[in-house]
Amino acid sequence: MTELAHPDRLAKVAAIRESGEDPYPARGVASTPVAEIIAGAGSADDPGPLLGEKVTVAGRLLGLRDFGKLIFAPLLDRTGRIQTGLQKNRLGDWWPRRKWLDGGDLVAVTGELGHTQKGEVTVWASEVQLLAKAVAPPPEKWHGLTDKEARYRRRYVDLWASEGVRDVFVKRSRILACIRRYLDGEGYLEVETPTLHPIMGGATARPFTTHHNALDMDFYLRIAPELYLKRLIVGGLERVFEIARNFRNEGISVRHNPEFTMLELYEAQADYRRMMELTEGMLEMLCREVNGGTRTTFRGQEYELAAPYPRLAYADLFREHNGCDFDDQSAVRARAKELEIRDAGNYWKLMNDVFEATVEDHLSGPAFVIDYPVQICPLAKAKPDDPRLAERFELFIAGMELGNAFTELNDPAEQQRRFEDQVADKDPETPGEVDLDYVQALEFGMPPTGGLGIGIDRLVMVLTNQDSIRDVLLFPAMRPHRADGEHGAPDGAEA
Repeated sequence: MTELAHPDRLAKVAAIRESGEDPYPARGVASTPVAEIIAGAGSADDPGPLLGEKVTVAGRLLGLRDFGKLIFAPLLDRTGRIQTGLQKNRLGDWWPRRKWLDGGDLVAVTGELGHTQKGEVTVWASEVQLLAKAVAPPPEKWHGLTDKEARYRRRYVDLWASEGVRDVFVKRSRILACIRRYLDGEGYLEVETPTLHPIMGGATARPFTTHHNALDMDFYLRIAPELYLKRLIVGGLERVFEIARNFRNEGISVRHNPEFTMLELYEAQADYRRMMELTEGMLEMLCREVNGGTRTTFRGQEYELAAPYPRLAYADLFREHNGCDFDDQSAVRARAKELEIRDAGNYWKLMNDVFEATVEDHLSGPAFVIDYPVQICPLAKAKPDDPRLAERFELFIAGMELGNAFTELNDPAEQQRRFEDQVADKDPETPGEVDLDYVQALEFGMPPTGGLGIGIDRLVMVLTNQDSIRDVLLFPAMRPHRADGEHGAPDGAEA
């Protein structure tokens, strides 16, 4: 056992076993969800159909208030919380075994559904069955886990001990279900593409590398599913999406986790303007579904998610906040030096670093930043009327990027040239090679296509008013806990 197991509780486990009972029985019980029981109870003045009936509820005891011959014990299941009442005169021979129970135990309670004198819905127990003995005590006084490190490491406790945590993840599940329903209504097909990639592609990031023994070759955990999804457009599926787990071997912060979830979709005969309309419709629908209207509160501010959203040109924003054009290299380098942004020799990366440092925090949104410089968009089509710019947008809310979309580049020769330029300019520590198989796919012809990626974790943050990405991930990446007290990187730190 670990240091969390309490000696008194371990002694109770031994006593239960000595009595001939199993503190961890193999079979559960058929129970009624708490929410259904409460709905069926009604009130003393307006009784519901279950009032006075025998019901069984199963869940976790949230504590025990012992009044001698009466114990009140609130119980929590996946649908809610209900009070149970344990009375000596109703439980007969079982009553001495009450001393084996503790807060945190998993139990099944069967009894008559009624109310207390104060009108609280209560299951008056005639039978109590232990389903699993908790040998580790719950957080003191049920105030929840107040230490964030402990919350993230012990999410299995946080979910039932800390108020509101469960609701966030219930909403996350609803958001994913709503996305699928929305895209199904738009004629999209959900697909699955490889997580192990022989060539790193679809985005610029440092990957996780692994080795396949049978093939004796390295693979990369995908940083994006983009290139495989666009192969399916070539294949004629025309409207596809994937809710994909992606992996990037980079920093940890309130916005970043090395493993994260992305929605990516592609639609033939579409462009980035269609992707803006699709994004607006989807976000408005999600907000209505999760929050009951088109407004959401995030980091102390309220945001209206009803369409349409402003379209703001990258070039205009750059000029407004930096006093020069994005392609004025001497002025931009001077601005970067003023901002103490390191110049690694790649002008276009430096230029975009300046944009991110000076513009993004001002983008309250929701707003689309459109028409990015083509040099930082290797997979996007150039604008017909201005080849310096790409038909690309990013969606911002509260200064945070939530989505990225292109009119997809479908010229195989141009795509190969841009891949070659990208590989030539890559970070020396980042693997990379030209994906000739993708170029060959384009040689068979890809129709005009619009593509969109949305960060699910950040979207859930906005819709549930959670400040950190760790608060919307069930199990965020952490350093191993050490006996000397060292923990993982705290929120806001890069690790």
